[in-house]
Amino acid sequence: MDFDNIRYGCVDGVARLTLHRPERINAIDAAMHAELRIALDAVQADASVRVLVLCGAGRGFCAGQDLADPAVRFDPGSQPPDLGDVVERDYAPLVRRLAELRVPTLAAVHGVAAGAGASLALGCDIVVASRSASFIQAFSRIGLVPDTGGTWVLPQRVGMARALGLAMLGERLPAPQAAEWGLIWAAYDDAAFSAEVDALAARLAASPTRALVRTRQAMHAAARNTLAQQLALEAGFMRELGRSADYIEGVEAFIAKRPPRFRGD
Repeated sequence: MDFDNIRYGCVDGVARLTLHRPERINAIDAAMHAELRIALDAVQADASVRVLVLCGAGRGFCAGQDLADPAVRFDPGSQPPDLGDVVERDYAPLVRRLAELRVPTLAAVHGVAAGAGASLALGCDIVVASRSASFIQAFSRIGLVPDTGGTWVLPQRVGMARALGLAMLGERLPAPQAAEWGLIWAAYDDAAFSAEVDALAARLAASPTRALVRTRQAMHAAARNTLAQQLALEAGFMRELGRSADYIEGVEAFIAKRPPRFRGD
């Protein structure tokens, strides 16, 4: 598929979606949103895809919303556009789509992930970053609140005190500290970052896809469920997965002391 604002391809079960506006540090505009929808539709429809890697081109992951985008731009003295419409039309569906994708998602962050760019990365199942990368909740700098799911994911990952500090102060959070706080999975040395991402993506692509997605669903549901409800949800997922080809393969491989060959079903 040919795109102007992203790049997309799939090799050996690893779909790679690259934000590609390097001259704007991959800032998101309406045209990029439209292309992201097409690419995510392709991931959802392609049974050969086993994992999605989300990354950015050039010197950073994503600078967030492009304030020059006509959807949000306004002239001094004029009435600003309705930002709630932009969130409801573009960002909320994007976050929900990532959360409901039929394969696990891996965000590979280098350089800066700011504003909606940071929240977009954190909307993936696993987030890794180069040691020189950083995350910035920049919304308060222009009088806004974190969006793209930021107010949902931050308190869950780092606790209320740190979430409020990050959001209210808008300070840069270096990747190693983000990993130490539990905001992301790991921070890798810059020189090894690309190889580490490739290895992790390959590992996820070779894993039991449906089990990983059900794990995501169960953990997301835990925040709103009682213990009894969560136990029932686990039982239902175990009933389903216990009849899957991947479970049979996993047990047979364990007994035979060989690596499993999961098919993702």
